[in-house]
Amino acid sequence: MQTLEISIYTLAFLIALALLFDFMNGFHDAANAIATVVSTGVLKPQHAVAMAALFNVVAIFFFQLKVASTVGKGTVEPAIVDHYVVFGALVGAIFWNVLTWYYGIPSSSSHALIGGLVGAAVAKSGTSALISSGLIKTISFILLSPLLGFVFGSILMVIVSWLFVKSTPRRVDKWFRRMQLLSASLYSLGHGGNDAQKTMGIIWMLLIAAGYSTSKDALPAWVIISCYAAIGLGTLFGGWRIVKTMGQKITKLKPVGGFCAETGGAITLFLATSLGIPVSTTHTITGAIVGVGSAKKMSAVRWGVAGNIVWAWIFTIPASAFVAAIAWWIGTKIL
Repeated sequence: MQTLEISIYTLAFLIALALLFDFMNGFHDAANAIATVVSTGVLKPQHAVAMAALFNVVAIFFFQLKVASTVGKGTVEPAIVDHYVVFGALVGAIFWNVLTWYYGIPSSSSHALIGGLVGAAVAKSGTSALISSGLIKTISFILLSPLLGFVFGSILMVIVSWLFVKSTPRRVDKWFRRMQLLSASLYSLGHGGNDAQKTMGIIWMLLIAAGYSTSKDALPAWVIISCYAAIGLGTLFGGWRIVKTMGQKITKLKPVGGFCAETGGAITLFLATSLGIPVSTTHTITGAIVGVGSAKKMSAVRWGVAGNIVWAWIFTIPASAFVAAIAWWIGTKIL
């Protein structure tokens, strides 16, 4: 990659913008981690977001930086990345996050960022700037992550139903109110581990372009710490507009269903992060919730609500890419 002349002020501005996206990622996706545990009444909202934020940050000790590497070096050709591309990608992703948060739509911050990168890179250099292997891997998990969440959530629900078939509803409720604390913690751990690394990848990309790092260097510790801290703070403030949609509009959840959905989602996130695949925590938990509902009976799922969410998923990458392309052009004029 050719080293670019980027002023320290421009670099600082773009890093701050990246951390703002990271904060908004936590803010937007807080509902994914806490909706089930709040809607089942296991935790009060303020306690739920505090726990989720804590485990978002604790994830720093559990996961390798494979997702950061995929985003930073495996999505678009490093040679074409400059501060204009990064600016366009971040503006496109932030725009889509704000829009979907305002309307209470649980969309994917992850795919908004990927869409932003694609839009800005194509605006600069055409489709040849894209790395097909990395994009195929990421885009395929738009389908696979909710499918895996669905499968794991429904299987866990069936297993738990058989194990506790002779137990009274009151006893089951008592047990799984406690167990849901564990499942919600694991899901928040997976959320922090996968999502914080996406912002790390963007900052890494920027530092390499500016000549402050090389593709062979390790990611600086301050980047890792600041990204985990930013997503944790975002989760702490919470995206309340989306909690109701995720927690009760798709299907009615009890603590046992919340446990199965969160555990199924956590398994999916742990698997994807270990493979270095940036996935949507929104897609994952939605699939798991639908799986839990359909394991009881198909009519327990409000398929119309689920369908509206899927439409938001379909539009995420094209919409954020379109805005990113415009932002890239604006960035070439003002940065």
